[in-house]
Amino acid sequence: MRKTGNKGTREQGNEGAREQGSEGARKPGLHAFAPCPILSPAFWRKGGKPRSFAFRHSYLLAAFALAFLIGCQNTAQQHPTPPQAVAPAVETPATSAVPATPASTAQQSKPWEQIPIPALHEFHPQQPKRIELKNGIVIFLEVDHELPFISGAVLIPGGTRDIDPSKAGLIGLYRLAWRTSGTANMTGDAMDDLLEAKAAHIETGGDEDSTALSWDSLKGDADQVFSLAMDLLFHPKFSAEKLQLAQQQEATGIVRRNDGEDEIAEREAAKLVYGANSPYTRQPELATIAKITLADLQAWHDRTLKGKLIVGISGDFDAAAMEAKVRAVFEPLPPVTPEPSRHDEFAGPKPGAYFIDKEDVNQSNVQIVALGIDRHNPDVPAIVIMDEILSGGFGSRLFQKVRTQLALAYAVGGGFDLPYDHPGAFRVEVLTKSVSTVDATKAAIGEIAGLNTKPFTQEELQRAKDDILNSFLFRYDTRDKVLAESERLEFYGYPPDYLETYRAALEKVTLDDVTAAAKKYIHPEKLAVLVVGNGPEITPPVDALGMGAPQPIDITIPRPPRPKAPPAAGQQ
Repeated sequence: MRKTGNKGTREQGNEGAREQGSEGARKPGLHAFAPCPILSPAFWRKGGKPRSFAFRHSYLLAAFALAFLIGCQNTAQQHPTPPQAVAPAVETPATSAVPATPASTAQQSKPWEQIPIPALHEFHPQQPKRIELKNGIVIFLEVDHELPFISGAVLIPGGTRDIDPSKAGLIGLYRLAWRTSGTANMTGDAMDDLLEAKAAHIETGGDEDSTALSWDSLKGDADQVFSLAMDLLFHPKFSAEKLQLAQQQEATGIVRRNDGEDEIAEREAAKLVYGANSPYTRQPELATIAKITLADLQAWHDRTLKGKLIVGISGDFDAAAMEAKVRAVFEPLPPVTPEPSRHDEFAGPKPGAYFIDKEDVNQSNVQIVALGIDRHNPDVPAIVIMDEILSGGFGSRLFQKVRTQLALAYAVGGGFDLPYDHPGAFRVEVLTKSVSTVDATKAAIGEIAGLNTKPFTQEELQRAKDDILNSFLFRYDTRDKVLAESERLEFYGYPPDYLETYRAALEKVTLDDVTAAAKKYIHPEKLAVLVVGNGPEITPPVDALGMGAPQPIDITIPRPPRPKAPPAAGQQ
């Protein structure tokens, strides 16, 4: 599914990815014509059935690339550069005083920095055809004849933030049981078998503000797969067996949600920003998922299908014929029911230090958080540039100071999340050893505060702009990506030319704009710091941050209430 939710994205060219070590040396004998597993017929089958076309295509490309690299390596080994005869060096008074040659001077001056870089082309992505039906449903069609594939999705408003708190977890169960249950005409298991044989897919999903149905197939199977998808959209038959299976899967996730410190830190940091009972941090519990019934799933489905559906289809098809087919399905539907306006409150975190003790780790995950903004804010371009200067990759202030110079963290980064329709969070993450927790946290907070005290430079500004603007080349380099962005903008009510105007605004950001944004939105005194780590190993302790005694956070998973025992015989 193309829409990835409303969690906000950072427009950074390189978000300071964690450097990883070697994942194991190459097995010996690989380039000595050892049997290659991808040449085995068994490799191309999974569970006795043929693997998908996409799977086979990806591995063939990888195999050809690997063969090419091995060939180059063997060629180099078979034809090494012959050693040059070197006369023994004779030191004389004259040679010790020879001045630097022009060649060595050029090397010291980094001549690659003098290579001219041409200006970027104008950014005008080819927009998909937009069709708005009389009932309010919107259709996007993107013709792309490059490959014989057709994919589509229906975006449906309504997600986890719209669920009653007593039924938290309904969306997770709904997205699973919807697909696995199937329809009155075909069970989910039978649909699996049919689609796998055709290397096609039909999937369902859900997030905080929407659910979705998506499909893809080869061009020759497009009509059949589209019909199956529409049958699942309009005529699902939720199965008690599949609901029970989904409840078991969700229950497994709940009881294991405290296994990893990363998941704990991200989840509890969001609660600090939005509140533990916020629609944006509400989490399912064993008791809430146990209450959900088939009637709840059907009621949710019936309710959300009345909303403003957004249909997007891309691939190798005739535009007129596809439009007629899609109109025939969606045009007879009644007028859409508008979603009610939201009136959520966002107070932001209470400043101070917070701690979660996890004694089975030897490292700390530190989350430094505050309340942020949404994409409607006119200062977004300047904030995005500031984010890039703070934490955009290996040349950013955070990375250079905390990791490179002080060697206090093996990963550090963050910035402002930018959701489309509600304030996001300002969040900086520091991953460090237990013993360096306090020093690493102080260093990171120092760099955040430095946004208001250390002047931005023209070099930082230009690097940040280059990283972000160049990233557009990869983020919107296919028609399918542009289609996904068009659907997202339509869903949240942004103008269709938002990408072009946003990019133009980024180019116009000045040093004064970034300085003003830092003074307006960076307030170190309002930060909350959450540390998830091994308390006994954190020396000095979290108290040494100077933010007061750390407040412990209870992450105990509530047990479901025990069923009442039946009354004893003879008792009323």
